[in-house]
Amino acid sequence: MIDGMAADPPVPPPADPGADRAAARAAGPLDAAAIERLDRAHLWHPYAPPERTDPLPVVTGAEGVRLELADGRRPIDGMSSWWAAIHGYRVPELDAAAHEQLGRMSHVMFGGLTHEPAVRLAARLVDLTPEPLRRVFLADSGSVAMEVAIKLALQRELSRGRPQRQRLLTWRGGYHGDTFGAMAVCDPVGGMHHLFAAVLPEHVFCDPPPPGFDAPLDEGYVAHLRRTVAAHADELAAVVVEPVVQGAGGMRFHHPGYLRVLRELCDEHDLLLVVDEIATGFGRSGALFACDHAGVAPDVMAVGKALTGGYVTLAAVLCTDALAAEIGRGEAGVLMHGPTFMANPLATAIASASIDLLLARDWAADVARIERGLRDGLAPARALDQVVDVRVQGAIGVVQLDRPVAIAAATAAALDAGVWLRPFRDLIYAMPPYPCTEDDVARIAAAILAAVRVHG
Repeated sequence: MIDGMAADPPVPPPADPGADRAAARAAGPLDAAAIERLDRAHLWHPYAPPERTDPLPVVTGAEGVRLELADGRRPIDGMSSWWAAIHGYRVPELDAAAHEQLGRMSHVMFGGLTHEPAVRLAARLVDLTPEPLRRVFLADSGSVAMEVAIKLALQRELSRGRPQRQRLLTWRGGYHGDTFGAMAVCDPVGGMHHLFAAVLPEHVFCDPPPPGFDAPLDEGYVAHLRRTVAAHADELAAVVVEPVVQGAGGMRFHHPGYLRVLRELCDEHDLLLVVDEIATGFGRSGALFACDHAGVAPDVMAVGKALTGGYVTLAAVLCTDALAAEIGRGEAGVLMHGPTFMANPLATAIASASIDLLLARDWAADVARIERGLRDGLAPARALDQVVDVRVQGAIGVVQLDRPVAIAAATAAALDAGVWLRPFRDLIYAMPPYPCTEDDVARIAAAILAAVRVHG
C-alpha cells in the first residue's frame, strides 16, 4: 500500500489558509494545529498523495532514541529516521562536530578547492572499507551515489572502446533509489517504479536470491546466475546488487554466498561488481558492511544513510584506483558528475565524527543485543494467522503479512504502544538506533505485534 493511503475520513481544509501562512512568516512559534494545517495545504510527503487523510504527528524535538511529539508523547524511534540515525538524537559528539564546523564554514564549492573535513572523511572511509577501494567520490544522497556508481561502470566501458557494453545486471526484489538511473535497476515489476518502465533503460534481471541468511546455498540458483551472466556478458558493464539485505524492495535477507558467486562471475567476464550498502553500511546487518559477511571486495561501493548518523544528507561512492585510472584515460578524462554540495564541509565533518563514535563503542555488541531482542520479541507473531513470515538480521526485524498493511491503523497502534514505526506494502518492520536498551527493543517488538494484530 502506498504511504498514507489508508482509508480515513477527509480532513477539512483550514478556514483561512492565508492566516496560517501569515503566522508562519511571523517570528513566533506555530502551534501544532497550524503546523498540520499548513503541511496539508502545501507540503508533499514521500510516496504519499497530495491530499492526505492519515494523521500527521508533529515532531517538536528528539533526544536519545525517542522523538518528542507536540501532544506530549515520547515514542521510541523504531525506524532510526529511515535507518540513518544509528546513534539516536542530540548526540553530544555529533552536535559538537557540527558547531565546530559551523564556526569555520558550512559550505564551499569542491570544484578546484579542497578542505580538511572532506580529506579526513575520505581517509576514514578508505580505512574502513574493503581493499582495494581507495578512491572516494562524495555525493548528496543515496540515489545520487547510485547514479555515480552507474556512470562509473558505463564510462569504464566507453574508455575501453566497448560502447556496446552499456547494460547492467541485477536481481529482482532490489531497490536502489528514486532517480532515473537508480530506478532502472530497481525491480521492474514488483518495485515502486513500474510506472516509468517505458522510459527507463532495459537492464538484465535475474530471479531474486532465495531467502534466508542461514539457508543452504541453492545450487540451482547459482547455476541460474551463471547462465544469465554468461548469456549477457558481451552487453554488460556491471552487476549491481544490495548485498545480503534487500531493503526497501521487500526487506529480504539472503545467503552471503551468492555475493561470492557474483564476484567470481564478474572476474570471469570482466565486469564490475557494484554493491549498494546505503541501507546496510555501518553495522546494520551485523557486519560493518554487508559484503563483509561474504568476505568480498567489490569494485564499487555506495554508502549513505547512516554515514552522518542521520544529521544531514551525504553519501559516498568508493572505487578502486584501477577503475579511476581507466576513467581518466577515457575520452572525457573525468567522471561526468559534480553535485553543487559535493563534499559539503558541515556534512563531512559530522560524518567523520559519526564514524569515530561508531568505532569507539562496541557497535557489534549493540547490534547483537538488538538482534536477540527482536528475535525473542517477534517470535509470537509466527503463531498469528495473518503473518506470512518473521525474519531478523542484525538490527533489522520484519513481520510480513498476508495482505497490505493498513498504514494509519498500524501506525496508530504502534504509537499507542510507545513506538514510531512506518510500515510499507505488506511489511511491519523496525531498524532501531544502536543505543536502544533491552527494554527499548522489547517495547519495539511489542509495538510491531500491536500493529500486526490490528489486521487480525
